[in-house]
Amino acid sequence: MPQPIPLKDHEKDARLVRRRVIFGLAVVLLLLGVLASRMYYLQVIQYEHHSTLSENNRVHVQPIPPTRGLIFDRNGKIIADNRPSFSLTVTRERAGDWRSVLDVVVDVLGLTEEDRALFEKRVLQGRRPFEPVPILFELSEDQIARIAVNQFRLPGVEVAAQLVRYYPEGAHFAHSVGYVGRINERELAKLDPVDYAGTHHIGKTGIEKFYEDVLHGEVGYEEVETNARGRVLRVLKRTDPVPGKDLTLTLDLKLQQAAEAALAGRRGAIVALQPDTGEVLAMVSQPSFDPNLFVTGISFKDYGALRDSLDQPLYNRVLRGLYPPGSTIKPMMAVAGLDAGVVTPTSKVFDPGFFQLPNVKHKYRNWNRGGDGWVDLVTAIMRSNDTYFYDLAHKLGIDRMHDYMTQFGLGQRVSLDMNEETDGLMPSRDWKRSRYRQPWYPGETVILGIGQGYMQATPLQLAQATSLIATRGKWIRPRLAKSIAGEPPVDDNPPPDIQLRDPRYWDLAQEGMEMVLYGARGTAKRVGDTATAYRIAGKSGTAQVVAIKQGERYDSEALAERHRDHALFVGFAPADDPQIVVAVMVENGESGSGVAAPVLKQVMDAWLLDENGQLKTEFSPTLSAEVATP
Repeated sequence: MPQPIPLKDHEKDARLVRRRVIFGLAVVLLLLGVLASRMYYLQVIQYEHHSTLSENNRVHVQPIPPTRGLIFDRNGKIIADNRPSFSLTVTRERAGDWRSVLDVVVDVLGLTEEDRALFEKRVLQGRRPFEPVPILFELSEDQIARIAVNQFRLPGVEVAAQLVRYYPEGAHFAHSVGYVGRINERELAKLDPVDYAGTHHIGKTGIEKFYEDVLHGEVGYEEVETNARGRVLRVLKRTDPVPGKDLTLTLDLKLQQAAEAALAGRRGAIVALQPDTGEVLAMVSQPSFDPNLFVTGISFKDYGALRDSLDQPLYNRVLRGLYPPGSTIKPMMAVAGLDAGVVTPTSKVFDPGFFQLPNVKHKYRNWNRGGDGWVDLVTAIMRSNDTYFYDLAHKLGIDRMHDYMTQFGLGQRVSLDMNEETDGLMPSRDWKRSRYRQPWYPGETVILGIGQGYMQATPLQLAQATSLIATRGKWIRPRLAKSIAGEPPVDDNPPPDIQLRDPRYWDLAQEGMEMVLYGARGTAKRVGDTATAYRIAGKSGTAQVVAIKQGERYDSEALAERHRDHALFVGFAPADDPQIVVAVMVENGESGSGVAAPVLKQVMDAWLLDENGQLKTEFSPTLSAEVATP
């Protein structure tokens, strides 16, 4: 039996459609309401917040690094300059996948994987947001052209022109002026991020480091409007940076060159001072190096060659070199003995060629094994008689010796503006007890009397001690800065002058030093014979590198060249009106009077004499008085 065919219920379908339409409309209205409320929230309630964010995306504050102050020698010759250079910078926030961008840079410029690793290290250094980071310096024209052609592949990468430090005199002032280098992570953590915004270099050594605050200047800023890609559209506001202050040093380029020539390529150090002002006229440490290598980053190969060299070109011998002062301290010892009352100007000691402590068999030898017979104080200085000063040291004792020698600056830093200077060592009972847990022995006092044993000093400290003899105890710290923006530096804590019971003791020490060069038996008479335009007061010294056994003689030929004695000579001139103090140390030079003394005279000649070999007018009291007379 056939089934009935059901009829379609159009009314039911119509109700279903209406419900769906109403539901869809409700959903649409609900979504529109959510959208409208969200827009209201964002554009009305959160208006100030989002307008600020928008403005920050459009407007950026970019630092403008200051120009570093210049450095001149005392005659206005520039010795630390700034020169334009093109560098490649990367702004990490604008580069997107900046590691891939670095890969492209390496590919475009044909660089190595080592360069790639160095670039990444520089980019990862903590810097301010949107601050360009230099990754490659001193671009060539070819490199600039390659970057320009591939600019579309290098977002966030730009070629920027900037001023970088340049040292036109190269190695001449590497150990005094020092150099600047890239700011490392350790320095970055200590620096004020505001003061050094946009700055990528800082003083690393020497004057560049000591006067960093003066040379750096103050950073400037500019507000710039950028597009979505970070390209600058216009400058809205600019605050100019304040350049660093210029610095004039006490150093003299011509004297520096003359001192280097006098060393003639030998390892050593020379420091020349003006005794009445403390100004350092020349400061030579040989061998030296080119500081320009460090400004934009020295290569591993070049740095390894400098670091591993046996001659240690990076080592500042003037400030860090510690050497036994040898006989150069005998004039200071003489002053100490006179002032302490243990000797008088007429006291004599018999020298058989050696000295012995009471009830002790050990013989402390004089350099002249035959002995000098009876010697007084002036003769002892002239002959550099060890026996006399062995006896003087024994009478003086370690405690008084330590007190007097520290007054002359031994065992302490003496400079005003050279932060790399080491203290040296003037030993004492307390020092030995602390260092070796042993008592002080009389024999140790004896050998200190001739500048051997534990005593160590830098060439600068020897120059200062000699300057105190020249100025009769007036303490003026050695300094490298002559003026800062036209104003001389000030010593806020000068050491006290050396006050003696009788000022005539200074005359005896100076007389003995003159006799070293002009006495009939002076140890440096050959040099004194050639100094006719002015008189020199000086003292030779020999510093042992390796010990010689009791009873043995020094045999130069049996020793390796680097084990031979150091040669030292200190002095001032003119002797009656000191205008220059010089200390010379020639490593392994062996003879203070034969090797170091001629070097000292060449330096003094370069400073005191004119082209005709005559004493310059300003250094001749007679000529100066005639010029001043109307």
